[in-house]
Amino acid sequence: MTMIMNTGMTTIMIMTTDLVALTDVRVVLGERVEARFPDLVLARGERVAVTGPSGCGKSTLLNVLCGLLRPDGGVVRVAGRSLGDLGAGELDGFRGRHIGVVHQSFHLLHGFSALENVMTGLRFGRRASGRRVREEAMDLLDRVGLADQAGAKTNRMSVGERQRVAIARALAGKPDLLLADEPTGALDPEASERAMALLEGLCVEVNCGWVCVTHDLELAKRFPRQLSCAGVIRRTGEAA
Repeated sequence: MTMIMNTGMTTIMIMTTDLVALTDVRVVLGERVEARFPDLVLARGERVAVTGPSGCGKSTLLNVLCGLLRPDGGVVRVAGRSLGDLGAGELDGFRGRHIGVVHQSFHLLHGFSALENVMTGLRFGRRASGRRVREEAMDLLDRVGLADQAGAKTNRMSVGERQRVAIARALAGKPDLLLADEPTGALDPEASERAMALLEGLCVEVNCGWVCVTHDLELAKRFPRQLSCAGVIRRTGEAA
C-alpha cells in the first residue's frame, strides 16, 4: 500500500505493508467442490469478524491464514511474507513468532499446568527466553485472573478458566495477528462478555490484528468490520 503525505512544500510517498492480504484464495474441498474466499486486507491493529452459517468455510479461512492449510490457488500474505513461499519448518517458526490462535476447543496441553501451557506459547513466540519465560507467563496469568491457579492442571479447570489460559497462551508472544475460532462458543453469556473484554483489551495493548470467526451476530457487532463467508463454498465452475 502506498500512502501519500503532503507537507505543503514536499509530497512524500511512504510504502506501508498490510498485516494480512488474501488475494484470489481458493481451497478444493472435494470432488467438484471448492471454497473461494473474498479478498481481504487487514492493517496492524485492525479487527474483523468473519460470519456465516455453520459449514460455510469460516474455520477453513482461519486454517489458511495460519498456514495449517495451504490453498489450491491465490496468495496469502501475513506480516510481509507469502505463506506459500515458506517450507514446513519455516512456516512453523513463522507461525510461532507472528500468529496467535485461540481454538474453539482450546487445544491446551491437559497433562500440564496453566503456567506450563502459557510458557509453551512464549517459547514458540519471540519475546522471552531463559528464566524470563516463567516470569512473563506468570504476569500473563495474573492479567487474565489466574495467577492463583498457575500450578493447576488445565483438565481440572472450568471451561471459562481454560478459555483464559488459551487466551494468555495465544497472546504470550505478542503476535502480529490473533486468530480466534468461536472464542466464546462454549461459554455462558457472563463468561462470554468477560472473555471478549479480555481479548479486546489485550489486543489493543499488543497492537495485533484480530480475525474472529463467529456465528453470533451480536458478537460480530463489536468489530469495526465484518466479512461474510456465506456462499464461498460452491460447485466447481459455479458462478459467484
